[in-house]
Amino acid sequence: MTTRSTRSSVTFSAPFALSGYPGELPAGTYEVVVEEDLLKGLSFEGWRRTATSLTVRGRGSHAGRSESHAISDSDLKEALRRDAATTETNTHSEAALSPQEDRT
Repeated sequence: MTTRSTRSSVTFSAPFALSGYPGELPAGTYEVVVEEDLLKGLSFEGWRRTATSLTVRGRGSHAGRSESHAISDSDLKEALRRDAATTETNTHSEAALSPQEDRT
């Protein structure tokens, strides 16, 4: 069977959690690898996702190491949605806005 891997990156603005991963991951950019198999017998080219993984780079005493963690596409999308909502809330909070000029 023909397979392909697609690499992309996602950026989280705030620390986040993923189902099945112990603890919280720090904000930053992460590599996502999607594995897909070619579907045979169709009149057009089609691919079926077989695996999605997130590469987590080591920190502190584990710097230089990286781990690949299997994740579901839905868990990744949900984490990105939560991150976007957190970012939106932070950019619209009064603490994030600069003080207005007094025009009296």
